[in-house]
Amino acid sequence: MFRADTLMPASLNRQGDGHYFIDRDGKAFRHILNFLRLGRLDLPRGYGETALLKAEADFYQIRPLLDALRELEASRGTPAPRAALLHADVDVNPRLVHFSARRGPHHYELSSVQVDTFRANLFCTDPECLNAMRNRFGVVSGDRAESGPHFHLEWASRPRELPEVEYERLGLQPLWTGGPEDRREVVSTPTFLEEVLRVALEHGFRLDSVFPDPEDLLNSRSLRFVRH
Repeated sequence: MFRADTLMPASLNRQGDGHYFIDRDGKAFRHILNFLRLGRLDLPRGYGETALLKAEADFYQIRPLLDALRELEASRGTPAPRAALLHADVDVNPRLVHFSARRGPHHYELSSVQVDTFRANLFCTDPECLNAMRNRFGVVSGDRAESGPHFHLEWASRPRELPEVEYERLGLQPLWTGGPEDRREVVSTPTFLEEVLRVALEHGFRLDSVFPDPEDLLNSRSLRFVRH
């Protein structure tokens, strides 16, 4: 189903035999697995979650299933527009940065400091919600928002020990959230996920799964939201 070189979402686990296991459950995935086994779309009469099923197929790029769902939508008419899917994945990469710190007119000292670089990927089938995410986060030196259902961010806060000139030389950027009056820097995974959760709830999504620990929401690596 997936090529070996495909970039896999955090919600997929590689098994020991080299295959991928989709760590999901629920009504939508039952129909996805049936389609992969049978090669045809076999939904019960009156099934009302085709938009959510289409969002899952789009996220995992199952093209034959997307085509089958489009044919089904064409035969039934326009589906309800509210059903949507939102994935938020975030990862942090700590690294040790070495630099020369000036301690006097002719005295320089070699110093080191840990810098945490964050990478986040947002996937949302609701353009309005995704635009709200883009508006919520501001990146210094330009807008990184791209078109389509994906939104990628990369940022790193500057430790106080790291001179600003070294920070800029490394090409690092901070991430900010909020408006002009309540602007604050995103310095951790919980801060980022708290904002994602707030925007998702404002747009009618509900939290569907947390990875890897369902009991530790704001320190997770992946959140999945659905809207019916």
